[in-house]
Amino acid sequence: MTPFDYARARSEQDAVARVKDAGTKYLGAGTNLVDLMREGVEVPSRLVDVTRLSSRIEPTDGGGLLIGAAASNTAVAEDAAVRARYPALARAILSGASAQIRNMATVGGNILQRTRCTYFLDVEGARCNKRQPGQGCDALEGFNRGHGVLGVSPACIATHPSDMCVALAAFDAVVHIAGANGRRHVPLVDLHRLPGDTPHLETVLELGELITAVELPSQTITARSTYRKVRDRASYAFALVSVAAALEVAEGRIADVRIALGGVAPKPWRAREAEATLIGAVPGQSAFVAAAELALAGARTRPGNAFKPELARRTIVAVLSDLAGAGQ
Repeated sequence: MTPFDYARARSEQDAVARVKDAGTKYLGAGTNLVDLMREGVEVPSRLVDVTRLSSRIEPTDGGGLLIGAAASNTAVAEDAAVRARYPALARAILSGASAQIRNMATVGGNILQRTRCTYFLDVEGARCNKRQPGQGCDALEGFNRGHGVLGVSPACIATHPSDMCVALAAFDAVVHIAGANGRRHVPLVDLHRLPGDTPHLETVLELGELITAVELPSQTITARSTYRKVRDRASYAFALVSVAAALEVAEGRIADVRIALGGVAPKPWRAREAEATLIGAVPGQSAFVAAAELALAGARTRPGNAFKPELARRTIVAVLSDLAGAGQ
C-alpha cells in the first residue's frame, strides 16, 4: 500500500479546509475505501478522518428525520423512528453486507461507495473507463451478469452497489453537503451521475465537498413501504435486482406510490414514469404489470444480463402486490 498522511477532522469546517487537492480523501469507516487502496484502485496521498462528526438521528422541524453522515448503518436500521416510519430503509440496510460491516459502515460512506465491478477492481489485468478514462470497458464483452441495464452507456455498464440508497431514492431523501463555498442540499436521486462519456465522474460533489447528513422528509406513504432484494445467495451478496416501494390506496384507487430499483443501473434508479401511470389506477395485477413494463422500457442488455429486465419486472409486480394486499 502506498504511504499516505492522516489527519482527524475536529469539525465539518476543519475537514473541508484540509482538502487541498484530489489526492485527499475523506475516511469514514473505510469499509470500501481501504479495500480500494489495497487493490491499488485508490491511491490517496492524504486521508481526513471524519468518523467523529455527526452521527445523530434526530427529528426535523418539518416532521422528518435528519441522519448524520457518520451514523453507522446498524444504528439507522435499529432506530425506532426509522423502523416505524421508513421500514423499507431498515430492510434495505439489513439486507446489505454482514452484521460486522454494518456495525462499521457509515451513511456517508454507503452513499459514496464505488462499484464492485470485477473489471474496475482489476488494476493489472482489465480495462476500465471509470478507473482510467479512455481505456475501454472489458465488461461490455466480458462477464456482465451483474451489470446494469438502465442508464448505462458504451463507456460503462457498472452498477451502484448500495441497498440503502435505493430506499433513500424512493423516499425523496435529500443529501446535506458542506464545502469551501458553503452548504447546499442535493436530492439523493440527483447526487450520482450517469456514466455517459465520463464514467469516472460519479457524483456532483465538487473538490472537498463533504456529505454531512441525509434528510428524510415527512411522508405518510413511507410507513407503508418495503424492500426486496434478489441475489445469488442469501447473505453477503450484491443485488441482481432490488426494489424499494411504497403504496397508498384510498377509496379503492392508488393515491400515491414510490418505486426505486437497485442492481440495474449506475445509480439508485427512481421509476417515476411507472409511478405516474399508477396514480388513480385500481391496484391489481394488470396495473402493476403495465407499470413494471414502463419502468424497464429503456433497458439495454448484454448477453450475460439479458435476464435482468424480466426479473426486475416480476419483482416490481410482486412487491406492489404484497403492499396492496397488506393495505386492504
